[in-house]
Amino acid sequence: MQERIDRLVKEINAFSGKGNEEAEQFRIKYLGRKGEIPKLFSDFKDVSPDQKKDIGKKLNELKQLVLDKLEMIKAETGVTDSRSLSIDLTLPAESVQLGSRHPVSIVSNEIIEIFTRLGFVISEGPEIEDDWHVFSALNFPEEHPARDMQDTFFIQKDPDILLRTHTSSVQVRVMEKQKPPIRTISPGRVFRNEAISARAHCIFHQVEGLYIDHNVSFADLRQTLIYFSKEMFGEDTEIRLRPSFFPFTEPSAEMDISCKLCGGKGCNVCKYTGWLEILGCGMVDPNVLDANNIDSKEYTGFAFGMGIERIAMLKYQIKDLRLFFENDVRFLDQFKSAF
Repeated sequence: MQERIDRLVKEINAFSGKGNEEAEQFRIKYLGRKGEIPKLFSDFKDVSPDQKKDIGKKLNELKQLVLDKLEMIKAETGVTDSRSLSIDLTLPAESVQLGSRHPVSIVSNEIIEIFTRLGFVISEGPEIEDDWHVFSALNFPEEHPARDMQDTFFIQKDPDILLRTHTSSVQVRVMEKQKPPIRTISPGRVFRNEAISARAHCIFHQVEGLYIDHNVSFADLRQTLIYFSKEMFGEDTEIRLRPSFFPFTEPSAEMDISCKLCGGKGCNVCKYTGWLEILGCGMVDPNVLDANNIDSKEYTGFAFGMGIERIAMLKYQIKDLRLFFENDVRFLDQFKSAF
């Protein structure tokens, strides 16, 4: 083995190649997986014990000699790393195409940002809920249609465990843990047993708001919704409130905004009324406050809820709700946002 080492030392010292290609061939010959140095280290196990120390030292010196020679060749040819021998550093970098946010996420973040400016905080809760938080605590009668299998997904046929049909269940959890004043919004995914079509889906997203304090009035609700509408759809947006009914609010109303497509003149989107419905709202029913251990004689409040997909459809003039769930990149690439 000593003779092989001496021979390789002479070869290495005598090598005077230049250029990237010759430097790479030199590295492969002596340091490659089947090169001369790995072969010597593989045969080192056959060296007699009394020679191992001396031969081992010379093997390490030989390997270092190869590395020093390789560094010298690199320095002479201007190469700093053998892995970059085939890379042209003068070429421009490849452009990386950035993704875009989902339109539901864009609109949800915009809604949250608007209400955050009004002092609302974000609350979240579980998607699998019980009857109390989804229905009973919100003043739903036992015979209410929303409890039927046609509207609600129940878990393993258990009438007490279900997928939440609205994020009002989060508001119940907030009222259970926090005493007024309460000012919160609860964005999230909800589920209803509905046929999927261009205007309906079994999965969608909501943002619901709740404000409870001393002397909260319907005028406070109206001003809050006016501010939201103008921030979301533009300063020229007008709203109207129509009487309605919800078990958890009294009085209740549905809110329309002036159609942005026709400027209120009437078109097929607004069914020639000039108005588009976007949310439901009302004053919190005293029964709901009492059920959640809040004194309805001392406190009042308002609540509202809107579908995020509905807002996104109006904002981006999308006519088919199913597009939000198909993950077609040709559709999603159209949406850019700072949120």
